[in-house]
Amino acid sequence: MKSVFFTGKGGVGKSSLSAAAGWQLAEKGKRVLVTSFDPAHNLGDIFGEKLSHAIRRYKKTSLFLQETDLEQSAKAYLKSSMGVLEEVYSYTKAFNMDKYFKILRYSPGVEEYAALVAMEHLFREEGKKFDYTVIDTPPTGLTLRILALPKVTLAWLERLVEIRREILDKRHTIHLITGKYDEKGTKLPYSEEEDTVMRKLKEMQNRYEKVLSYLTSEDNNIALVCNPDFLSLRESQRLLTGAKELGLPMRTLFLNKVEDQNEDIAKRVEEILTTDLPNASVKRVPLLRHDAPACYIMDTDITDALGLSP
Repeated sequence: MKSVFFTGKGGVGKSSLSAAAGWQLAEKGKRVLVTSFDPAHNLGDIFGEKLSHAIRRYKKTSLFLQETDLEQSAKAYLKSSMGVLEEVYSYTKAFNMDKYFKILRYSPGVEEYAALVAMEHLFREEGKKFDYTVIDTPPTGLTLRILALPKVTLAWLERLVEIRREILDKRHTIHLITGKYDEKGTKLPYSEEEDTVMRKLKEMQNRYEKVLSYLTSEDNNIALVCNPDFLSLRESQRLLTGAKELGLPMRTLFLNKVEDQNEDIAKRVEEILTTDLPNASVKRVPLLRHDAPACYIMDTDITDALGLSP
């Protein structure tokens, strides 16, 4: 599977270009999934369909659509986390976990981790079913936080593994002195293979290493969408800086909503952005008046700039 993330400031046309790219790839006989990670979904509006978290086929084509439900993903993430706690620390069953679950839903960062869980599932499971996946992303700030999470999470997991290893080493020392059972007669694991916590940590490491490996691979492309105006330019520059710091491949620049009257500004914006993206493929897309029912159909070939056109 190959994938492309359409990123940029809110309102620059990420959803429109995502829809157009998905449609054009499907027209070329490819099996394509277009999914929206933007909480303010409008992918369904573009296709005139009522979309949900469940992936659905668009009419009788090879195009499939989804609007990721981050709240549903957040619930799944928190339930999974609670399940790990209950499995590892059986005494937590005495607490009312539902009460904490309701509070944690509103904790900072849960939405980002929900998106990460959805993305990991997309790459691990759904990606096997498609030739291409097109991801319509939220505005810059949330997108960068989501894309940064695999690397951030792996850094935390690495430290947690070190701490757990120290605990097991100390437990082993105590075992040599007092025996392998605690005062209640419970056998305490001290090897990494026997320890449930360590196994869980390493399982998570493996999963997020795969996500990070895919995000930075040749099969993934992060396309920057910018309008010919300087507010859009400034936010695009912040996104470029973030992507560079994260080591993520940004290979395509779309200048969207270009008209005769903003041609000079478009040229200047393109010059500035290509200074930071010297090897990027650049595509100008004319302003479209979305007054046609099938506004995902456009004359401009989006796929060639992405390197996906045959």
